[in-house]
Amino acid sequence: MPHRLVLVRHGESSWNQENRFCGWFDADLSEKGTEEAKRGAQAIKDAKMEFDICFTSVLKRAVHTLWYIMDGTDQMWLPVHRSWRLNERHYGGLIGLNKAETAQKHGEEQVKIWRRSFDVPPPPMGEDHPYYKLISKDRRYADLSASELPSCESLKDTIARALPYWNDVIAPQILAGKRVLIAAHGNSLRGIVKHLDGMSDAAIMELNLPTGIPIVYELDDNLKPTKPMSFLGDEETVKKAMEAVAAQGKVKK
Repeated sequence: MPHRLVLVRHGESSWNQENRFCGWFDADLSEKGTEEAKRGAQAIKDAKMEFDICFTSVLKRAVHTLWYIMDGTDQMWLPVHRSWRLNERHYGGLIGLNKAETAQKHGEEQVKIWRRSFDVPPPPMGEDHPYYKLISKDRRYADLSASELPSCESLKDTIARALPYWNDVIAPQILAGKRVLIAAHGNSLRGIVKHLDGMSDAAIMELNLPTGIPIVYELDDNLKPTKPMSFLGDEETVKKAMEAVAAQGKVKK
């Protein structure tokens, strides 16, 4: 039997709703995001999927998405492991800015480079940034070394800190026969998807993971997919969700 892995990108957050760069800011789910998480839970319940262990980030929009899924599938008792290594990409000095307004100021192409290039980080978050203390001095990151605590990250940087957690913590659980659920963020999950599917740097730039829709992988004993990822949801809902993510960095007409 192949190993099954389910990934879920958190539902829309309040800052997603406002089209702001969120990153490590701890925005909660919006009302729409809560409904997305509940629909994801129902899709998993309808598929009669059960899990043995769950992983998430230390940001509440991912944690609450996981809670809704655990509650909606009557699996609240499952063990949950949280790690900053599954956090969203650190958007540095862009955190808090509106994506469309930033596109208007700097151009859609520059915003796309910041959002979706593989190895170009956004401007760093300086100590004068309005959210610097709230994020960099938060006690949940108190044990991170100076080299681990980012001031900004490219997708390459995000993958570099997420993959060791995948390799050292998550993958051994899957290989041990555990059914794993990961509720995390667009960029940390893109790192896992890139690794699993062997995607190029260019291809991962164009991948839009929908919010709240469970993604299912079946993996062999080398943790290679035995078939393409599938979505638990109807085709039209998945398509619209992907298009909404892709449109976030465009100038409002």
